[in-house]
Amino acid sequence: MSGPTALVFEDRQYSLAELEALADGLAATLARRGVREGERVALMSSNRPEFVIAVQALWRLGAAVVLLGPAWKRGEVEHALDITKPAHAVGDHPVLADLMPMLHLDEPIEAGTPSFGKPAPALDAVLVFSSGTTGMPKAVRHTHASLAAAVRHWRDALGLTSRDRIQIATPPSHILGLLNIVTALEAGAWLRLHRRFDLDRLLHHIELDRITVEMAVAPIALALASHPKLESYDLSSLRYIMWGATPVTPSVAETVTRRTGAGWVPAYGASELPVIACNPLDGARLDTPGRPVPGVSVRVVSLETGRPVGPDEPGEIEARSDSLMAGYLPAEATADAFHDGWYRTGDVGSLDADGWLRLTDRSKEMIKVRAFQVAPAEVEAVLHGHPAVADCAVFGIPDPAAGEAVVAAVRASGPVGAAELVELVGDRLASYKRPSHVEFVAEIPRLPSGKVLRRVLKQRFLKERDGRTADR
Repeated sequence: MSGPTALVFEDRQYSLAELEALADGLAATLARRGVREGERVALMSSNRPEFVIAVQALWRLGAAVVLLGPAWKRGEVEHALDITKPAHAVGDHPVLADLMPMLHLDEPIEAGTPSFGKPAPALDAVLVFSSGTTGMPKAVRHTHASLAAAVRHWRDALGLTSRDRIQIATPPSHILGLLNIVTALEAGAWLRLHRRFDLDRLLHHIELDRITVEMAVAPIALALASHPKLESYDLSSLRYIMWGATPVTPSVAETVTRRTGAGWVPAYGASELPVIACNPLDGARLDTPGRPVPGVSVRVVSLETGRPVGPDEPGEIEARSDSLMAGYLPAEATADAFHDGWYRTGDVGSLDADGWLRLTDRSKEMIKVRAFQVAPAEVEAVLHGHPAVADCAVFGIPDPAAGEAVVAAVRASGPVGAAELVELVGDRLASYKRPSHVEFVAEIPRLPSGKVLRRVLKQRFLKERDGRTADR
């Protein structure tokens, strides 16, 4: 290995020069297989160094990487392929291999020499999937220019340098996982990639590798707070723990800090605009995702009129930046995502006079489970496929471990049990999309237009749940 270590996976170490040589070699292989500039290539892979090498190789060719979640089931992958129409496939997943010819990442990758130029900034670099209010998940298109801007924003917000050491256990197919990997490599930081999430292994490697920046989402934070032997690990190397993807639960964060001395840096972003706001590294607060990062403009507009509101007034949060997506696939979904050139986050909150952002609600109805977005309509489509389901509606409720939990309200026309419906969804969709609760109801409340009143169902469910809890 030549040069300092850039990436570690289990017992294998890679220098930056080695990663680049392997990416050059894989790019040559992919070129021989017909991959050309501007084409889309599906990538469905577990956490492994070959994922990183494949992304870099495809970018050398000017191809766009279509990131498919390794937990997805066949129907989800078929939908993603249908709207993105990739010409080629790379990965290690049998579902993708069964749907189209796939270069398997278990095949040896030979080192090569640089023979490809940099792709044009305007070319698509990556397509990640995001769920909206209605319909199936959409593909978010990021160009090389928008992704490079997001990487700059993330590196600056986190203060990442070549002196930092980080580790990643979250799926790289998610925008946050990809952003962390690319930013660490760009900053020259030392990076450990884990095959899967295991809390004790993460804690062990914070101590062993002297990790300086730890990435966390709500389930990881909760697991840290409740770990019975947390104090037995030496976490003194940590500069901070970053909390992203869901709003901070202050009691959980404070418990971890009390038990370990490690502080938190909350941040806020979206697949469409990866870095929107972040707390300062010194003096971070738990009641806000921070201030807009340099290079990102944020405003709050009235939910009724769409006009900007004053400090501390609630409304929908809108943002714009060079890191903003180029648009969605299907392309017709793009228009609704913008308002006068500003990206509509779908989040409701406010900005105070000093620029601190507060999140209070979401106007969009997507459900965030462990940082993954779940489209209610996608789960409803599966439930409607059961012959005993006459009508249904899916919504999210707060959950301390997952951020939100999926609840299905079902009007049945025949005998069917909750477990059967949960199993049906689990067979068709990724495990995080399965309902945690199934409530059988007499009617699904709707507007005359047919739109489901999810807020009514959510309020009714929470009231009944709280009532049941109080009776115990």
